Amino acid sequence: MSRLKELSKRLEESRNAGGQERIDKQHKAGKLTARERVELLLDPGSFLELDALVTHRSSAFGLENQKIPGDGVVTGAGKINGRAVYVFAQDFTVFGGSLAEGHAKKICKVMDLAKDSGVPLIGLNDSGGARIQEGVLSLGGYADIFLRNTDCSGVIPQISLIMGPCAGGAVYSPAITDFILMVKDTSYMFITGPEVIKTVTKEDVTKEELGGAESHSEKSGICHLIGQDDKQTLELCRELLSFIPQNNKEKTPRVETEYLPIRESEKLNTIVPEDSSKPYDIKDIIIEIADESYFFELQPYFAQNLVTGFIRLDGYSIGVVANQPKENAGCLDIDASTKGARFVRFCDAFNIPILTLVDVPGFLPGVEQEHGGIIRHGAKLLYAFAEATVPKVTVITRKAYGGAYDVMSSKHIRADFNFAYPTAEIAVMGPEGAVNIIFRKEIESAKDPVQKRAELIANYKDTLANPWDAASLGFIDAVIEPSKTRPIVIESFKRLLTKSTSTPKRKHGNIPL
Repeated sequence: MSRLKELSKRLEESRNAGGQERIDKQHKAGKLTARERVELLLDPGSFLELDALVTHRSSAFGLENQKIPGDGVVTGAGKINGRAVYVFAQDFTVFGGSLAEGHAKKICKVMDLAKDSGVPLIGLNDSGGARIQEGVLSLGGYADIFLRNTDCSGVIPQISLIMGPCAGGAVYSPAITDFILMVKDTSYMFITGPEVIKTVTKEDVTKEELGGAESHSEKSGICHLIGQDDKQTLELCRELLSFIPQNNKEKTPRVETEYLPIRESEKLNTIVPEDSSKPYDIKDIIIEIADESYFFELQPYFAQNLVTGFIRLDGYSIGVVANQPKENAGCLDIDASTKGARFVRFCDAFNIPILTLVDVPGFLPGVEQEHGGIIRHGAKLLYAFAEATVPKVTVITRKAYGGAYDVMSSKHIRADFNFAYPTAEIAVMGPEGAVNIIFRKEIESAKDPVQKRAELIANYKDTLANPWDAASLGFIDAVIEPSKTRPIVIESFKRLLTKSTSTPKRKHGNIPL
């Protein structure tokens, strides 16, 4: 019995972590503890904790007198919606959640188990950084984690939740993972903090302005989703995982739906304006197509001219990439290209079919875009679509001009089914620009240049800015009535369930990073 009492005592020490005072401080800051987070994230009663009794072995700077079982991180296995996952949650009440040798080894153990078992890995980050007292052991621990993040990439889904500070080298583990979720007001990420920046560049900036959830969701695009508090962020993680298979060998999970596959929507016939210069919200089309009219959008505040996220069609998870006409007319720019490429590659890695909705007048012009590398960044999206071998269905709702037509999952880069609405305009460029180039002299010499230009634009639209020429060449498989989009797209994806595409044997391609 004495050994049982000893076990109970040691486990209680691990559960109590940094003590009630620090737990209260964590709550006062609007944050849950590591264990509270794990409990909310996982299905009730499913958590199997590992390494609860691990302690550090350092004797530097008095650490030999500060040994707390668990060493500042809670690790183990559990289930989310009945599906197996591995998880680690850094505990800010123990050494500020700082990473050291024992702490890192615990994380590496669950990462190895997740990879070998073929199940998702979820990391809850809340750490002051490397444990300075342990020196290079801490740095080595980070590198051990980075290596495993890289090995796991494209093999199992990796999701990072930033639920407090994440600074310095610590940011690179989440950066390699597939999705990053942050908590409004209580989480932040940056390489160097405000104090260092002020010393080096003389810039005054707060932690929130520099690396808060809103900054990273709107400006850098590092954050995919924001929760208002810990609880909502954990709920978002659970929902995100429901769209994703367990690993790169499985198909997407299916959910029962009451929405019939043959369901049509007359509303779709009126969403795209007759005037091609007028904007509309592409998400109105997405929700009309989707099961339960529900769209789980990712990075909703970053590069809003391109929309990405998940829907379900007949219960199956589908990745959506769509130009957004109400933001910069749906033009592709540096941020949109990078956002789209990253998402397409994730979907391809994990066997998630891709639906692409196209309304793109081209790449955003400007000196800033050219000097910022739009050629290289735009090529990322082109490369991602061309490389993807998952089922790909494309619907052109309106404009598909120039190189952007090619890039947006066109038939020429191995899209499986390509459809167009009657409102589609597929051409090298828009009618106005084309007429100005082709008929410049004719317009200048006309008695009424304005009238002549209008006539030529109308003729160009009738001749080229339509779906008929592309359809006659087989680049568009069918011109469809918008109201029938859902049944047609669902049937197309069903036809592709057995798709198998081989690519040239190689170590890996060289995407233009």
